[in-house]
Amino acid sequence: MRGRDRSATARLALCLTLCLATAAACSGQSGSTGKRPKVAFLIPSSPTAFFVRDMVDGFRSGVKQIGGVDQVIDGPPNADGQRQVQIFQDLIKTNKDGISVFTLSPDLLAQPMAAAEKSGIPLIAVDNPAPPSSNVKLFIGNDNTVLGQQLADEMITKLAAGATGKIVIGTSQPGLPVLDKRASGMRAEIRKKLPGVSVVGPFDSGWEPGTNLAAWTTLVKANPTALAFMGTGEVDGYNLAAIRRSTKGKWLAAAFDLSPNSMRAVESGDLLLVSPEHFVKGAIAGRLQAQHAKDGKPLPEGWLYTPGLAVNQTNIDAIIARQATIEAREAYFAPEIDKILSDKSYLRPMSQVS
Repeated sequence: MRGRDRSATARLALCLTLCLATAAACSGQSGSTGKRPKVAFLIPSSPTAFFVRDMVDGFRSGVKQIGGVDQVIDGPPNADGQRQVQIFQDLIKTNKDGISVFTLSPDLLAQPMAAAEKSGIPLIAVDNPAPPSSNVKLFIGNDNTVLGQQLADEMITKLAAGATGKIVIGTSQPGLPVLDKRASGMRAEIRKKLPGVSVVGPFDSGWEPGTNLAAWTTLVKANPTALAFMGTGEVDGYNLAAIRRSTKGKWLAAAFDLSPNSMRAVESGDLLLVSPEHFVKGAIAGRLQAQHAKDGKPLPEGWLYTPGLAVNQTNIDAIIARQATIEAREAYFAPEIDKILSDKSYLRPMSQVS
């Protein structure tokens, strides 16, 4: 082969190599390993509880929207903070492109998260803020004080102006900040708008469904003239509705989350709800995490606020239809997610988390 031909061949080979490398980079692949980027979502328990499952569905949807990014969902079978720490430490070995963390034990995960952040792994706290010592720079979640106020306002509209009597508040996990803030929001709103009503609690209503049912049964029997019973979590809602039906109670029941049983109870008039809109939180985390892993777009820093939604008999049919499939939720929430990600008013300083 003549020298000129050899030179042309070498230039062609170099050109092909550069084109292949550019294609790999544009597809989100590593030019050296050929591996797709991968992100993870650490959850507090297996997605049997509605609020975990809805958030997982959202995360999967958000990652899928970006495309070209693999994902893994992991967590302990039951709410076990120590086991979640162990799983997190395993995840950081194989998911260096990013991990979103939803935990009910933020203090236990603070040090491991700080170590992961220091090593360069992009982290997002979801639903429950991480302690400042974790150095996690992005939190996606609700203003839980406002959620409590929303639920109280739903209940207040059903009572006569100037009502007097008693309202009982229960919380399914005392000490969990997001639930404590909901209870505080309820109490403050009721005292502000119904000065003639006394508020008692929050009492420990229990996390496990059977324990929760027993606790609310006792509270209802002990407070036969109460105007309303209000819970801070998912299990509180459908258990309060069941007790109200079985006892033919005239009191109001109110709680959070859109489990199927709770939605049916709203439909029948036995329950008032506020949805924290867990799908939105998961979808935003998945989308941001995947986009950062794929093309290096920086993650926002601060508290990315996601609003809740009051659910009652006026909108329950639309909400039931929305919750029927992931595709229905994707279509319903697409405009809201785009707005949250584009409107700077939703990104707040971390110091304002409530």
